Formats: sequence, C-alpha cells, structure tokens
Amino acid sequence: MNGVNSSNEEKESTQIIRFKLTSYKGVAMGIIALFDEWPERYEQWFATPIGKLVKKVEQETVNDLLDPKQGEKILDVGCGTGIFTIDFLIKGANIVGLDNSRPMLNFALKKGKDYFFSAVLGDMECLPFKDDSFDKTVSITALEFIPDAKNAINELFRVTRPGGCVVVATLNILSPWATRRKMKAKNDHKHVLRNAIFRSPNELLALCPYVGVVKTVIHFQKDDDPGSAVKLEYLGQLKKLDTGAFIAARWQKPC
Repeated sequence: MNGVNSSNEEKESTQIIRFKLTSYKGVAMGIIALFDEWPERYEQWFATPIGKLVKKVEQETVNDLLDPKQGEKILDVGCGTGIFTIDFLIKGANIVGLDNSRPMLNFALKKGKDYFFSAVLGDMECLPFKDDSFDKTVSITALEFIPDAKNAINELFRVTRPGGCVVVATLNILSPWATRRKMKAKNDHKHVLRNAIFRSPNELLALCPYVGVVKTVIHFQKDDDPGSAVKLEYLGQLKKLDTGAFIAARWQKPC
C-alpha cells in the first residue's frame, strides 16, 4: 500500500494490515477490548428509527465538511464498522480505514468489498503512514478516547498532503446527551464511554493551531419521536446552537 511504513507490516488472511497497538496508561487497550464486543450492537442502534436520523444528520454534516470526491485518497481514522466510511466509498473516494478493533474492521471490510477500501489495524496516536500520504483525513467519534488529543490531531495533519483538509468529529460536552451518557457510564464500569473525554466546540478548535470551522448537530434527544426530532434539528441548526451532541471541525493544511 502506498504511504504505509512497511518495516513492521504483517498481512493477515483477513485482509487487515496489522501494526503494533500502543496504550496510554492502559486506557487504550481497555477501550479496544470493549469495542471488540460492540460491532453488532453499534450497527443495530443505527438501524433504529432515531439511530437512522442521527446517522443521516451526522453523515450529511461530515460530508459537507470533508467533501469526498472521486479518486481522492482519504484516511478514515477510527472507522469502526464502516458506518460512515461506506458513504465516502459510494462517492468514489479511495479509502484507507484504520481502527484498533479487529471485529470492527471485519465489519468494515464486508461493507467495502466492492470499493477501493483497505483496512489497517493501528493506533490513532502513531499512524503507520508516511508524511503527506493522503488528500484528506477524517476521524469520527474516535478522539473522545484519546487523552493526548493534540498529538492525535498532529498525526492527522502529518499524513495529510499540503492543501488537503482534516475533519474531526467528536461528542459535545455541552449537550444533554453528554450528561446522560456520563451518568450512565458512571454506574457501569464496562460502559464504552466510561473513560471518554467530552469536549466543547471551542475546545475542539483549540486542539489545532490553524483556523478552522466547526458545526454542531443532533439537537434532538434519544427519546424524541423521529418526526418531532426532525423539526428540533432544523431549529437547532437554524439558531446555530452550540449544544448539539455531535461536533465536527474542519481545518486545511497549509501549502
């Protein structure tokens, strides 16, 4: 694969390229174990009526910022089951999906089998690619599991070519969703968000020295009727509220 440091590369029968995974005081490896159990539940939630709406709104937001195009080489960091990746592939982009969970990547491989998709088992904090390898990089709801977020953002910029863009989406600490999720995780030591780090829109933008743009969406709640949720989302975006559950930021790497 072009742009991959092949010195520690190991190709496996699953078509996943594997690299050594690192941990941050034991947190990262624990998160890996949790996500290994999540692929089916993750997919099932996004198949519910409210989950479908969440996916639609989040996908539209990321697509608007990333603007994936035919033939572009894009790195999707923390691609998970490929729930968002497949839309980039349908638009004709060549995608490398990186995740630290093999079961998640196996799901992504099935979705991407008819497209230009490669799967890499690796670490967001130490990306196994050469500098300037990709036209664009994107990471969706992975940064909340990274304590050293600035380093992770720097890694995304390192592997993005000059003039390319970096898009990062994460969970908003200002949202009622964050309050509910933190309370639930506090009472469940196995909850996938127990060690998650929620950030505000300004905190996300501050992780990068370059000027960026940020959007927040998902202004409805999990228990809202889907019909009402559509109206609440429209009003939240119209008023440019900063309390949406999902934050997405975009920066351009200087030439």
